[in-house]
Formats: sequence, structure tokens, C-alpha cells
Amino acid sequence: MRLLERMRKDWFMVGIVLAIAGAKLEPSIGVNGGPLKPEITVSYIAVATIFFNSGLSLKTEELTSALVHLKLHLFIQIFTLAFFPATIWLFLQLLSITPINEWLLKGLQTVGCMPPPVSSAVILTKAVGGNEAAAIFNSAFGSFLGIVITPLLLLLFLGSSSSVPFTSIFSQLFMTVVVPLIIGQIVRRYIKDWLERKKPPFGAISSSVLLMIIYTTFCDTFSNPNIDLDKFSLVLILFIRIPMLKIVFAGHEHLSLISVPLLIYHPAQILLGSVLVPTIKSWMVSRQKKLLQTRGPLANLNNPEGLEYLSIKFGH
Repeated sequence: MRLLERMRKDWFMVGIVLAIAGAKLEPSIGVNGGPLKPEITVSYIAVATIFFNSGLSLKTEELTSALVHLKLHLFIQIFTLAFFPATIWLFLQLLSITPINEWLLKGLQTVGCMPPPVSSAVILTKAVGGNEAAAIFNSAFGSFLGIVITPLLLLLFLGSSSSVPFTSIFSQLFMTVVVPLIIGQIVRRYIKDWLERKKPPFGAISSSVLLMIIYTTFCDTFSNPNIDLDKFSLVLILFIRIPMLKIVFAGHEHLSLISVPLLIYHPAQILLGSVLVPTIKSWMVSRQKKLLQTRGPLANLNNPEGLEYLSIKFGH
């Protein structure tokens, strides 16, 4: 019975294990073009579901109050799109003297220049009890900024440039992030009393969607023939750490090697972030208790300070 209770309590961790195991056993189900059609169900429907769910669960006051935390937003965007890429560049200067393939290093720099994926950033922040509204704003805003800034960063650090279809990327982000969020807020206005009375499991819904994303991500990873590296390079990348990547390096003879760090990093960051959720959530609860003791009942972890940024950064 204790085992069942433990599994019920940690159902998300059990789900991660099952998702990865299922992807390993039969990756063809969740790859692009496979029966699950992740290019539609994940890229559009799953992401839209996450933000509709957020729009439905968040109070309008929480969203509007998150917009005024300018210092928080400025810090996150500068750290993500300036400090982090520069730090990766300095680190790669040291790695350049090792036997690791130089095109893998370029791939790592490319990963460092990418904005955080909006879905996992929001879900992980919500899972640990962080400021979901701030995570939504910074993830979405960072992705819109990335349309312009990421190609410029790649040009600066790698000397690679290309024309980017701003309109199509912008429209996809708008339709899968902004529109579902607004619709969720509108629906909330009409069923607000019911939501407060029934308290639907919004966190469990978002976590379930994340499990689907984890499954399809690992399906892509396990089915990709390009992940065939010497052990030193593969282990180093695993411990260090798209469409835009294919656009910038379209037709490049080393595209497969440049893509490897992104293919490895994406599932790795989702897995690591998910594994750390219980520990960070426990830390959040203990910190909130200390704040309540020292500052009184008005102390709240949903403020600009604290773990909100760390939660967002898990989705980088």
C-alpha cells in the first residue's frame, strides 16, 4: 500500500519514466509524421492547451500585476539573451582545446543563443509554485524577442546569417500563446464562480501535457540517426547542457552535428527540470514559512524576487 501511495504522490515522476521508456521502445509513434502527429498535436494543440489552461486558472489581476515588474523582466531578458550566450561563448573557448568536435561546439553556442521554450518554462514554474504570470510574460516575450535577437547573436558568435521568416514565426507564437491565453481569460470571466467552487486540477492538466511533450521529444531523440558521436563528445555535451536552427544553417553540410546539442539538450532540460520540481517546491514552501514568520501574512512568494527566474530558466 505504501508503494501505491508513493506512486500516487509522485505520479509525475512515474509518468516521466514511463514516457521515456515508451519512447525508447517504439519511437516511431511520437516522431514527426508518426501516428501522434506531434508537429500538430504538440507544436500547436499542446502549447495552446497550456496557455488556455493558464488563462483559465490565473486571475486577471495576477497577469496585469506581473506586467509592472519591469526590473524582473529586464533582468530575465538580459540574462537569457545576453549574459547566457556570452558566458557559453567564453566556456566554449576553453572547450576548443579539447578533442570535442568543433561543429558540436558551434551547436552548443547555438543552443545558448536560443530563447527558452514557452511551454516547459510555464509548466515548471507552476509546478514549483512560482510566479506563473511572470513566467508566461517572460517566456512569451523572450520568444518574440528571439525572432530578432537569436539570428543576430548567431551572426555575432558564429558568423552565420540568414533571412528569417518573421511573419510565420510571429504568427505561430501569437496563435499558440497569446490567443489561447486571452480566450482562457475571457472564459474565466463567465465561469469564475464555478472555478473557485470546484477548483479544477490545473496543475495536473499542465503536467499531463508536459508528459506528452517529453514523450514526443524523446521519440525524436531516440529515432534520430544523427546522434552517433564518439563517447567523449557525447558525455561532455550531456553534462554541459527547431526550426530556427534549420533556417539559419539551411543546407549546411554540418547541420546534423550542429543539431545534436539541441536534440540532446531539449529532452535533458525538460527531464532535469521535472526531476528538480519536488526539491525546489519543498524549498519554496520552507521559504514561504520563513517569510510569513518574519514579514507577516502579507508575505507572498509570487513577487518579483525569488525563484521565478530560476523556474523560467529551466525552460531555456
